[in-house]
Amino acid sequence: MTMPDFRKIVVKVGTNVLAREDGRLDVTSISHLVDQIAALKQAGTEVILVSSGAVGAGRSLYQAPEGMSKVVRRQVLSAIGQVRLMEIYRQLFANHGLFCAQVLATKADFQGHTHYNNMKNCFLALLRDKVVPIVNENDVVSVSELMFTDNDELAGLVAAMTNAQALVILSSVDGLLSAPPGEPGSEVIPEIPYDDKQWLKAIAPSKSSFGRGGMHTKFRIAQKAAKMGITTIIANGRRADILPDILKGSFTGTRFLPAESLSNVKKRLAYHGAESKAAVHINAGAEAALCSPDKASSLLPVGITRIEGDFQKGDIVRIVNPDGQPIGLGQAQYGADTARQYMGRQGKRALVHYDYLYIG
Repeated sequence: MTMPDFRKIVVKVGTNVLAREDGRLDVTSISHLVDQIAALKQAGTEVILVSSGAVGAGRSLYQAPEGMSKVVRRQVLSAIGQVRLMEIYRQLFANHGLFCAQVLATKADFQGHTHYNNMKNCFLALLRDKVVPIVNENDVVSVSELMFTDNDELAGLVAAMTNAQALVILSSVDGLLSAPPGEPGSEVIPEIPYDDKQWLKAIAPSKSSFGRGGMHTKFRIAQKAAKMGITTIIANGRRADILPDILKGSFTGTRFLPAESLSNVKKRLAYHGAESKAAVHINAGAEAALCSPDKASSLLPVGITRIEGDFQKGDIVRIVNPDGQPIGLGQAQYGADTARQYMGRQGKRALVHYDYLYIG
């Protein structure tokens, strides 16, 4: 298949690719992954690596005491294992004359305007030099509602944040199958349009051996990224030279065909519908203007009927129609206190400018 010329990609590698059957790290597999990334860097492709494996690394070093809660055990193993995991990556990338950089993130880092921009600027600065950013969830502080579904979700957010052209999710399987494994006619689906959900029913409801996610999560994240205009590929990370083969277009795997690319701002908005706590309720006239396919419109205070929750300038707010249904998201141009003062009044500047508005 013909592949575009990707200048920047995010590669997510799961625990089942990095670990042996006993859950401990497979340094040979990690070394092969690093060799491939180094080759891509040498060829001029910017690469961000989202890597699982910290808990597995911690498990090989430390025996958690009996009676420790599941959450605390995960925190402790991750805190210990992250050091070991990064040391392995540091040594392997150094063999290629490359540096690697650790980026630990939580969901909250993608929600607040300041944290989001700080992290984005750091990524862009790292990618300008001979550095491979290595991203993982900050398991020490990520518990309950702060947790990502798994690193697939984190990888999708990073791809949107950095304006990557492609997201590659490396698993221990060759891609999405047309039927459950072992059934007659079961084969890898080579391509899926970003809006085609018919294949979801073919996925068996199981999770990976050591990770939190599974193929259902991968399908959902892949389609969400593709909808943002990011080509997304699910492939087998244990296949030799899978990353160079993907960039050449000669690989076994499932490619999710992208929609027209959105701006970086609108990619961020599209990813944060569930996380936004504040809501702006609008009247029917404002809804018609915002949803019109013929004219780009901003959200003006005259069409606002109610402000729910609190927000500051730069925060993301949900936009809710008169029936109580969310119709989109926007980045606020000023805070909730000012918005309440302007609500229902003509001649006031837009709360959400069109360039910072996502309807859908």
